[in-house]
Amino acid sequence: MYKKILAGLGGAIALNVLHETIRKNFDNVPHINEVGEEALLKMTDNTPINITGIDNIYATTLVGDIVSNGLYYATTATNHDIASGILAGVSAIALPKPLGLNDEPVAENTQKKLMTVGYYVFGALVTKFIYNRIK
Repeated sequence: MYKKILAGLGGAIALNVLHETIRKNFDNVPHINEVGEEALLKMTDNTPINITGIDNIYATTLVGDIVSNGLYYATTATNHDIASGILAGVSAIALPKPLGLNDEPVAENTQKKLMTVGYYVFGALVTKFIYNRIK
């Protein structure tokens, strides 16, 4: 089981490195981080948890993304890599609006939608690659 978790974390880290590199260097690309930051702030809004400062919000969201995507990939992508990535990417596009979040950062146009799905497929493929090497 630990090999799946390691592979999943590797895929999640790869996904975030890809996203951050592209987000910081190109225009009209997904900003998945903005959806995560909004979700985090809404989730902690009526709690005693106080995450202040843009750097703390960003860092907390990044850690949450890596852990949650890592566990997701560990349980799905090690067996169903492409399907796992497509499902995660489509969910990242489809779920924000029904959850009361702004979907523009990932679903504003076709390019952002396709790139968002592509990021998650990339993470799933990296997970499967790592898992195949260490199992």
